[in-house]
Amino acid sequence: MTPADQPRRRGRPTTPLLSQEKITQAAVELTNLRGYAALTMSALARRLEVAPSALYNHVKSKRQLLLWIQDHVNMEIDCSDFGVRPWDVALESWARSYRDAYARHSPLVPVIAVTPIAGSPHTVAMYERVAAGLRAGGWPDDQVMDVVVAVESFVLGSALDATAPDGIFDVPIDQAPALAEVVGARVGRDAARAAFDLGLATVLAGLRDRLKALGG
Repeated sequence: MTPADQPRRRGRPTTPLLSQEKITQAAVELTNLRGYAALTMSALARRLEVAPSALYNHVKSKRQLLLWIQDHVNMEIDCSDFGVRPWDVALESWARSYRDAYARHSPLVPVIAVTPIAGSPHTVAMYERVAAGLRAGGWPDDQVMDVVVAVESFVLGSALDATAPDGIFDVPIDQAPALAEVVGARVGRDAARAAFDLGLATVLAGLRDRLKALGG
C-alpha cells in the first residue's frame, strides 16, 4: 500500500487550528482593515474560517481579546533605553517607537488609550520599566505618571496625525490667505513627522525644565 492509499488517522491534528497568536493577529488585521467597530467575534470567526463556538473555546470574551491585542501592539514599542540611558533620552526613544507603532495601528488608538492595562502582562512590564526609569532619573513618585500620560497624549495624537489625509488643511487662498500660504510652505516634506519632531522636542524641553525646577 502506498502512502497515498493509506487511510487517514483519526483524532486531533498535530498543530492546533487556533492559538492566541493566530487569533490576535487576525483581530489586529481585521481592525486595521475595517476599523474597531467591525471587530466582532462573529466577524473574527469568519476571518479565521472557524465557527464562533470554536473561537470561544480559546478566547472567553471580546474584553480578553482586547487585552491580547493591547499586548500584541505594545510589543512593537521599544522601552529598552530605560534603566540604561538618561531618563530624557530613554523617554524620547520610547515616544518615537510608541508613535510609530500606533501609526501602524491607528484604528486602535481610541480604544487602547482607555483600556486598563491589568491582564496584559507585556504592557504592565513596559510601564513598570518606564516608571522605574523615570523614578531613577529623579522624578518624584507623584509626578511619574503625569509625565507618562502627558507624553502618551501627545504621542497618540501624533499617531493619528500620521494617517491623516495629505490635504487636510487645504483651503482656497482667497478664503484664508495666511493659512493657505503656510500650508503651502510645508509641501515637499513629511509634515506629520516634522510636527511630531517639533512637538516632542518641546515636550522634552519642558519636562527637563520642570524637573530642574523641582531640584532633580
